[in-house]
Amino acid sequence: QVQLVESGGGLVQPGGSLRLSCAASGWIFSLDVMGWYRQAPGKQRELVATITSGGSTNYADSMKGRFTISRDTGKNTKNTVYLQMNSLKPEDTAVYYCKAVRVYMSGSTLGNQTYWGQGTQVTVSS
Repeated sequence: QVQLVESGGGLVQPGGSLRLSCAASGWIFSLDVMGWYRQAPGKQRELVATITSGGSTNYADSMKGRFTISRDTGKNTKNTVYLQMNSLKPEDTAVYYCKAVRVYMSGSTLGNQTYWGQGTQVTVSS
């Protein structure tokens, strides 16, 4: 069973930076997609950024240029993903969740399994 553990959240002033980390355990192969989502109070969970095992990235428009997602490439750390957040704004305040997707073949059918972390709080306030 894949488990995701996030770290790096906290309180930061507007304009500041934070770096979130998410480490997956329980799976020795590369997880096909890893990413970050966030949920602010009273709002739906939304995409922040994703990265594939091949390094392709995707960002929500409002995060482009401020947030950078990256992934370790080491043999034993390939399922660790980071989110560097710069120029933080109060509206970035949310719980940030790590997500991983494993794609597999079951007979002739392509399936996928999704895993979520517990979330880490990011608060941007002066």
